[in-house]
Amino acid sequence: MKKLIAGNWKMNGSQERAGDLLRLIAKGLEADRSVLARCDVAVFPPSLYVAQAVKDVGEYVLVGAQDCSVYGSGAYTGEISAPMIADCGAKYVLVGHSERRQYHGETDEIVAQKAKAAHKAGLVAVICIGETEQERQIGAEQEVVGRQIEQGIPEGTTAQNTVIAYEPVWAIGTGKTATPEDVALMHSFIREKLGERLEDSQEMRILYGGSMKPDNAAQLLATPHVDGGLIGGASLEAESFLAIAKAAP
Repeated sequence: MKKLIAGNWKMNGSQERAGDLLRLIAKGLEADRSVLARCDVAVFPPSLYVAQAVKDVGEYVLVGAQDCSVYGSGAYTGEISAPMIADCGAKYVLVGHSERRQYHGETDEIVAQKAKAAHKAGLVAVICIGETEQERQIGAEQEVVGRQIEQGIPEGTTAQNTVIAYEPVWAIGTGKTATPEDVALMHSFIREKLGERLEDSQEMRILYGGSMKPDNAAQLLATPHVDGGLIGGASLEAESFLAIAKAAP
């Protein structure tokens, strides 16, 4: 399968900055179309810039939102529904990112509800999973990730409507990166757990996220069962983001 290189901008940027970054990414991909033969490229800007991103990236880059509501519509001030995201032309939405779990108290049940809402709206849900440093230190990483898979993936999930993103929480924005051996072991475990739930588990993309950068991307992307990357800080600079995409085998 083709790799998926996805950039999560988090709460960064402005209209001008978003436009400049998107144009540079699209220009870089247009200049080297061989990259798109090996991987799909997606960006996840703040929700205010999703519609703009869809217009700016043209045919080269897919667009997603960073979160969606469990509700389709109604009196939920501040919420953004999956149908609204789809209406803007986006194709993906992140659900269950560790920062949503940590700062907003999102549970596996809520993650499953959001993924189900995304599926209903025709979006691909990128379900984020991963353990904290403390959980890894006590050897509970597989228990935690296994539970997140069992409870956070709703019925109706397929390889066509869902991507899994494994992000060890201790490696997000810290500069720390799991070793290729750690990544291979966890991604193999995730593939095995998905196989217990899904008939097409071998076709589902499993991304690695957690301080993936140009200098380690080639090694990580060549690791068994790593089908792409969910990129944080390195996705905010076109040169580094494109370098990661170009590293896809």
